[in-house]
Amino acid sequence: MTRRLAQVAQKVGVSEATVSRVLNGKPGVSDATRQAVLSALDVLGYERPTQLRGERARLVGLVLPELQNPIFPAFAEVVGGALAQQGLTPVLCTQTKGGVSEADYVELLLQQQVSGVVFAGGLYAQADAPHDHYKVLADRKIPVVLINAGIAHLGFPCVSCDDSVAVEQAWRHLVSLGHERIGLVLGPSDHMPSQRKLAAARVLAEESGTTIPDAWVTRAMFSLEGGQAAAARLLDEGVTGFICASDPLALGAVRAARRRGLSVPDDVSVVGYDDSAFMNCTEPPLTTVRQPIEAMGRAAVELLSVQIGGRAVPSDELLFEPELVVRGSTAQPPRGASR
Repeated sequence: MTRRLAQVAQKVGVSEATVSRVLNGKPGVSDATRQAVLSALDVLGYERPTQLRGERARLVGLVLPELQNPIFPAFAEVVGGALAQQGLTPVLCTQTKGGVSEADYVELLLQQQVSGVVFAGGLYAQADAPHDHYKVLADRKIPVVLINAGIAHLGFPCVSCDDSVAVEQAWRHLVSLGHERIGLVLGPSDHMPSQRKLAAARVLAEESGTTIPDAWVTRAMFSLEGGQAAAARLLDEGVTGFICASDPLALGAVRAARRRGLSVPDDVSVVGYDDSAFMNCTEPPLTTVRQPIEAMGRAAVELLSVQIGGRAVPSDELLFEPELVVRGSTAQPPRGASR
């Protein structure tokens, strides 16, 4: 019993005495705290006291495109923890190739009468993808929050890392090292964050009196293999500095260079995006632009919680500032290589 009290108290961020009051049905505890304690019991796998078993915690869908990219489990951890503190229980929905689609998950979540849905990466970020299931959520007035660059006409509040600032930080870093042949490894052409990154790079190139040749911009699926294939094309063009739209893409670029017998960073410099788990443990440790996952995840849950409480929130996009983390995958280009 004591261990259970301690674990639940730590999970929710309250005292053991508060947890005890909830479990024993005592007054003096806010509804939000009571719901958070009950949700924490569910999450930790403890049975609720008999008198509380009729109260089911409110459910919130957390829809992710994949779990292979470490950035998505990181978002899931932050969002899930923040939901539990609000007395909400996350229902994790992860797409699989050839499996359940995002639209299928939305239908399942509606059947479960969820209180809201958080999307972290998904079809809302692709202009040419089907978006009918988002309209269903809007028509039913289900609270929704998107993480990272949604399509404008969907009308949902969005929490994003500033793609323009991210590219600017990576670009200026490579330029400061002496790179002139800077290429981009981006996601699909209809992917909104990738569109923003490309637009920002073109502006930076124009400001320096140059342009980015089309051959220096490659598209790939968000995977290590996709990054490797795309980076190989840039190596054929003599690119020495790579700005990649995700860390797995960047690791693919490192592999492509090594397959050519090139050294990172002595011959080629690579910058990733996300600063997901273990990027400081790669060889070499990856220079990357860090998303403020903690702040973004908590803001998304706050926006959702306000909507669940019956209050309106602006459908504006909240932009969060990224941070360049310089490690071992970037250095000066070989003499004469940038000409």
